[in-house]
Amino acid sequence: KTIEFTGSLHATVVKQVRLKNPSVKTLVYNATLVGRDADDFSLPKGNTVTIAPKKQTSINVEFTSRFLRPAEAVLLLTSKNMGGIDGVTLTFSLKSEVKHLEP
Repeated sequence: KTIEFTGSLHATVVKQVRLKNPSVKTLVYNATLVGRDADDFSLPKGNTVTIAPKKQTSINVEFTSRFLRPAEAVLLLTSKNMGGIDGVTLTFSLKSEVKHLEP
């Protein structure tokens, strides 16, 4: 899945990624941003995501544009083994586009 961040140059755009846990055990993920422009993206609530059994949660991903060129990175969610259950590894492509220039 691709998450697109569109906004003005030097503006911060926040997107939410919704994660669901269909199992009866708690899932814990470690979130990592990788790629050419990973430094332009951030996870303001930290890198650990816990999802209760049969529940869902959202994580915020922030992007602040520094350049006119499109930025690209990958959000990688790897499961930590908690109580004998592993979640699948999740990847999201992050892409940006600057639509406005403000003085």
